[in-house]
Amino acid sequence: MRFPKDFLLGAASASYQVEGGWNKDGKGLSNWDVFSKIPGKTFEGTNGDVAVDHYHRYKEDIGLMAEMGLESYRFSLSWPRIIPDGDGEINPKGIEFYNNIINECLKHGIVPFITLYHWDLPQTLEEDGGWINKRTVDAFVKYANTCYRAFGDRVKHWITFNEAVVFCDLGYLKGAHPPGIEGDVKKYFQATHNVFTAHARAVEDYKNLRQFGEIGITHVFSPAFSRDDSEDNKLAAYHANQYGMSWYYDPVLKGSYPEYVIKDLDKNGWTPDWTEEELKIIELAAPKNDFIGLNYYQPMRVVKNNEAVEKRDNSREKSTGEPGNSSFDGVFRTVKMEDKKYTKWGWEIAPDAFLEGLRILKSHYGDIKLYVTENGLGDADPIIEGEIVDVPRIKYIEEHLRAIKNAIKEGINIKGYYAWSVIDLLSWLNGFKKQYGFIYVDHKDNLKRKKKLSFYWYKKVIETRGEEI
Repeated sequence: MRFPKDFLLGAASASYQVEGGWNKDGKGLSNWDVFSKIPGKTFEGTNGDVAVDHYHRYKEDIGLMAEMGLESYRFSLSWPRIIPDGDGEINPKGIEFYNNIINECLKHGIVPFITLYHWDLPQTLEEDGGWINKRTVDAFVKYANTCYRAFGDRVKHWITFNEAVVFCDLGYLKGAHPPGIEGDVKKYFQATHNVFTAHARAVEDYKNLRQFGEIGITHVFSPAFSRDDSEDNKLAAYHANQYGMSWYYDPVLKGSYPEYVIKDLDKNGWTPDWTEEELKIIELAAPKNDFIGLNYYQPMRVVKNNEAVEKRDNSREKSTGEPGNSSFDGVFRTVKMEDKKYTKWGWEIAPDAFLEGLRILKSHYGDIKLYVTENGLGDADPIIEGEIVDVPRIKYIEEHLRAIKNAIKEGINIKGYYAWSVIDLLSWLNGFKKQYGFIYVDHKDNLKRKKKLSFYWYKKVIETRGEEI
């Protein structure tokens, strides 16, 4: 089986992690420009001031993407590069930069797939309450419309938000991302609701412009499975999926929040400050979503938590995604299992769980269009005689592409795959400690680009439509 002709084989990046040029050409400060410079917040004080300097080297990078044969490039726009203070004047130099990237992609036959928000919020909005302030909702809608009007004649694939569960959880519960707030459950749910409202309004506006493209949202896809057949652990997995999946997918795909979670929020005083108008906007926008993007790295294996939840260690080192933590409400905890495979960073490698999760998603939401918007291996890539021999990455991606093939055979509507990432980039919290890309960046030699073994392998996959997988 080959991947269908309308299946996009691509790769992804994010503005803060690749661009650099943090104060160039009228760009405003982002929350990450500020947060990453607080001592102890990032590995060895790394930040995105330069990152991998894609701002100045985008032509070289897109040329390499074209050489690899990428059919599509998923990248994000920097909000403060376009509207420096969040909701004021538009920066023409920011518009020009992204026009240049889009046009360079199109010149090489690469389909641009744009993410509007991949975590870099204008600092002015962060200082005014960030995602718990409804000013940010209005500001996002203005920003989204600015982008549609500037780029929508050439861009026909839009993602509003990337991984709301991550920037809200790490921002308001764990304190490891901006704004660095720990344990404020009420603010966490308020932030998520405001994101869903902003998303719904942005979808409505996009449809009203009649630009005839498609729009959706990208969520973490990390389905929870009970460690065993114990009823307590199966209930713990149900709870984990209600909070980690249904809370994020239901408002977008069903137009309403899951009753199970709402009852809990009401009981605990965590219900967001929402209005009937906002709930109606979310309801009306739901059928207008064209797709859901899935960022899949690993599942959750969960058990009922029988231990007292002490004060969390919310340090950067503990915000890694490795199993072993209890949920914020103490109901379940994630565990490692002896019969599973794990990366060097403790993330489970589980293409079988991915396929099972896709089946669950289809059973809950029907025949929705899906894109795998992120999937990949973070590793310390071995360099042998000057060559980057990233065989584990090849194996990892191959296994997940095989799972996607099987999903397509079963009638699951997946229309594209975006490896994370196209090029080695800055990790938000862990600097350049591990690599994800097909293209190596040598930080000891003027950020020189070099093709990895996986670059040539993925090129062949694209050429043959994955026939040999």
